[in-house]
Amino acid sequence: MLISGTKLGPYEIQSPLGAGGMGEVYRARDTRLGRDVAIKILPAHLSSDPDARQRFEREARTVSALNHTNICTLYDIGHQDGIDFIVMEFLEGETLEKRIQKGPLSLDEMLKYGAQVADGLDKAHRSGVVHRDLKPGNIMLTKSGAKLLDFGLAKPAVSAATLATMTMPSSPLTQQGMVVGTFQYMSPEQVEGREVDARSDIFSFGAVLYEMLTGRKAFEGKSQLSVASAILEKEPEPVNALAPLTPATLDHAIRRCLAKNREERWQTALDLGGELKWIRESGSKATVAIVPARPAEKWRRLLPWVVCAVLAAGLFGLLVSRTGSNSEQTSYFFAVLPFSVMDVAMAPNGHTVAVVGTGEADRTNVLWLYEVGAPQARRLPGTEGAAFPFWSADGKSVAFFADGKLKRLDIAGGTVQVICDAPTGRGGTWNTDGVIVFTPTGGLLEGLYRVQATGGTPTQITSPDVNRGENSNRWPMFLPDGKHFLYFAGNVAGQHDPDAIFVGALDSNEKRFVTKATGNPAYVPSGYLLFYRQNTLFAQRFDSNKFEVSGEAMPLLTDVAYMARTAHIFYAASDSLLVARRGPGNPVSRLAWFDRKGNEIGALGKPEIYANVALSPNDKMVALDKTEEGNQNTDVWTYDLQRDAFKRLTFDPAIDATAMFSPDSQRVLFSSSREHRFNLYLKNADGAEEEKKLALDASDKADRYPCDWSRDGKFILYKRATELWVAEMPDLKTRPLVQRQGTAKNGQFSPDGKWVAYASNESGQWEIYVTSFPEGRGRWQVSTAGGTQPRWRGDSKELFYLAADGKMMAVPVAGATNFDAGVPVALFPANSREAVATSEQVTYDVTKDGQRFLINTRVKDVEKQPLAVVLNWAAELRK
Repeated sequence: MLISGTKLGPYEIQSPLGAGGMGEVYRARDTRLGRDVAIKILPAHLSSDPDARQRFEREARTVSALNHTNICTLYDIGHQDGIDFIVMEFLEGETLEKRIQKGPLSLDEMLKYGAQVADGLDKAHRSGVVHRDLKPGNIMLTKSGAKLLDFGLAKPAVSAATLATMTMPSSPLTQQGMVVGTFQYMSPEQVEGREVDARSDIFSFGAVLYEMLTGRKAFEGKSQLSVASAILEKEPEPVNALAPLTPATLDHAIRRCLAKNREERWQTALDLGGELKWIRESGSKATVAIVPARPAEKWRRLLPWVVCAVLAAGLFGLLVSRTGSNSEQTSYFFAVLPFSVMDVAMAPNGHTVAVVGTGEADRTNVLWLYEVGAPQARRLPGTEGAAFPFWSADGKSVAFFADGKLKRLDIAGGTVQVICDAPTGRGGTWNTDGVIVFTPTGGLLEGLYRVQATGGTPTQITSPDVNRGENSNRWPMFLPDGKHFLYFAGNVAGQHDPDAIFVGALDSNEKRFVTKATGNPAYVPSGYLLFYRQNTLFAQRFDSNKFEVSGEAMPLLTDVAYMARTAHIFYAASDSLLVARRGPGNPVSRLAWFDRKGNEIGALGKPEIYANVALSPNDKMVALDKTEEGNQNTDVWTYDLQRDAFKRLTFDPAIDATAMFSPDSQRVLFSSSREHRFNLYLKNADGAEEEKKLALDASDKADRYPCDWSRDGKFILYKRATELWVAEMPDLKTRPLVQRQGTAKNGQFSPDGKWVAYASNESGQWEIYVTSFPEGRGRWQVSTAGGTQPRWRGDSKELFYLAADGKMMAVPVAGATNFDAGVPVALFPANSREAVATSEQVTYDVTKDGQRFLINTRVKDVEKQPLAVVLNWAAELRK
């Protein structure tokens, strides 16, 4: 125990604040800056262990950078006279632990402090820091709000054997020599001694939220071992059984935190914090759940789904009864569908929603019809690979993009019909005269086209205005006259900030500015324009005759999901109902190694927004795209497999993507949008020199993406618009290799240089073909039921590809002069992340020996994002 007046460097001890197994804490005075601080004296086990001290110092440096209003600031670390100490911000208030001893918090208090803690956790997790000991005793309630303490510093490991000998203390306060209260907040993976991550903190936080609301711990027992057993095997009593006025949404949010499987929890503190804020903002509008009479364990796990279904059905009935009424109350609920919501479009009837969803069994995007309030959705057959649906004006048909085509389906029955080519469509709209306006590709400098819904050749009707920095026109929506339409004009690279919504016309060059926005527009016939700006969905009055907005833009929702360079996921056909997917839009993924049986045998880095995985020819490096979640900027990175480290290779604000290595693994070829279209660039793999643009034929405006580099270094294969072209090194003389009906992509040289494998949709769906090289004669179909992304084994005797159902396929190849492929064999379900942007071409690669697959794998937790349903959303605007 240190006495008052003791000096530790410039810090003078004033009085003790507390003591426990984690050390002693004192109030002290910083004599240099004249401020009060808190000093924690670290326990002897840390000071005597050089490795532990080194680890602590490294972690302390990381934690000290966490500058956030809801995190206690770490100022300094030091060592003097055999004493190790840390210096922290001095906080006045009480711990959450002491506050809970007085009784449960009010709902508003719990939601306010809970959202603040979630914000602090999100900041820490984004900085790579996991708390590992989140509990009420490590949360301080101050006048300025909740503050998180003790971020993962000097936490001793406790073995399973030690657990068995520990008994629960009579007091929840920390006792000298042991960790008390920690086990009640441990995640299952902590109890089992497995590696922890940010989702472990979310489990602990769920236990804290449970206790804040109920006054009881989520997991209790007479010994630490019994508590650990409860964490692993039991579900806590429902929150609303102990606090009957708890909204069903909050009960569901806490239960999701406490899922035993971390893949089923909230995956980020940002998502959870947004949910808590939304529930608090909803106030009395949040629906209270009916408490069941202690259901069996199986039904208890299904309770959140049952509540959502019952609630949805009731609110749907409410919606129908209110249609055309003057009710001024807005209601909210979540339609928790058993698949990931990717895109939505509401029918003209105002309650039928076309939803693109990805389920566990599907492994691909499929179109579903969802009646708002119904307990389930109906799958539409023949719509595999669907994206960006939109309805006919009469609501009898739905159009969508799939297999490089624009397609339509009559929902009453019938088969899917192809309207025209659309390699990577970006939205469409359909008027009463049967005219469709759409964007056929997501490429740069791409305008809008028109085509008859019965089929035909599309005609271009708009072009991006490069003088104001535009490089794409997309997401059109017809206005009531059926002649004019809204559309989004944007600059993906963000160099001129021209992102805005305009009005265009079918039969003229008319173009009128409406408002600045950063995504797709939606017009509501009652006279509102919905658009996205500054991370918020806004509504503003819009005159569809004058094409002008009026009044103030009013915020509706925050955290509406946004897919990088595609669209925000929301839609409204009337002011009675709005649907939107809340939460993150960009699909977070992880880079995982698999063997030929589908066993995961390793992983690279942590889950982030990855794309376009490419192994170097020497199998020592990986090139890939990474997208920054905050600003949507995509750059090329490399990963050194020997050093286990990432390295950023490009820094331009444009999209740098689809990287691949030269045959000697010394250079990286990639595509960049920095000149308002995608061109090929070359850079040293070590980043030593500036990238250089390849001087290919510039006579056209087509986008170019690299596909492969022949092993002899003489040829580069690249995708040019819908075709595959070859550039001969070093003079870069170019010529077409694959020019057929439809679109060709994913071209790959065989290692022996005799063949090129590629994917084409010329048959109506994506299939794998092989042609000879360099002549380009012959065309052999390899796949039998759909396929993309071919990859060769290093000896050219086996070809891999992804089947339409997501399985990794292998095909034996023989023949020196005539191509001869065997029967495709399924190896394992690849579970790869679906491509979401034009610049995304591949999701996996394979080592030269064909034994290991590096796959950009979907993160399951991101998949089941609920669809937010807002009834009578315009009521608040009318007020």
